[in-house]
Amino acid sequence: MIDFDNVGLRYGMGPEVLRDLTFEVPRRSFQFLTGPSGAGKTTLLRLMFMSLQPTRGFVRVFGQDITTIPQQELPKLRRRIGIVFQDFRLLDHLTTYENVALPLRVRGKEETSYRTDVMELLKWVGLGDRMNVLPPILSGGEKQRAAIARALIDQPEILLADEPTGNVDAPLARRLLRLFLELNKLGTAVIIATHDLSLMDQIDARRMILSGGRLEIYE
Repeated sequence: MIDFDNVGLRYGMGPEVLRDLTFEVPRRSFQFLTGPSGAGKTTLLRLMFMSLQPTRGFVRVFGQDITTIPQQELPKLRRRIGIVFQDFRLLDHLTTYENVALPLRVRGKEETSYRTDVMELLKWVGLGDRMNVLPPILSGGEKQRAAIARALIDQPEILLADEPTGNVDAPLARRLLRLFLELNKLGTAVIIATHDLSLMDQIDARRMILSGGRLEIYE
């Protein structure tokens, strides 16, 4: 679903922050992306999400080279990807429920077809009593859970999650991990960027370790 071929990335005239990345993300796969702070994990996720383009090499998403895709086609491809940003990116004028339902509204679905699903997912992530609250009232952990629910609600083909358990306690982190695993069983390829070794140790999954701009993969 994602294919990197000898990819390098630099900002401006600076040194490469990512170099010589060659790997694939297979369909229905589950992997952790880890490495020290500043290693470039978020940058790598942005390349996968097609919000950055490589300086050299090729990145293919759903079989298409992201450097040659017409700009007007990118939003359609991105809708097949769920993403959890570290800064959440919730819309402050929409309630928690409305933020989570937004991807379905964008696709033109009627609320009657998804209202129950949105409510059940919000209950699962512990926000059943916060559905009608605006984001400025939510805590950091609640915003994070709302962002996760929004990324999952449309059962994306790929899920990219940047430190999705960073602001929650250990029991909730385990519960969210189970949610990611259930989504994976339904066919979604999952990539979780995390520093949490205890989280990674809970399941036997592929580990992609980014350090010094290079990637090592342990199956």
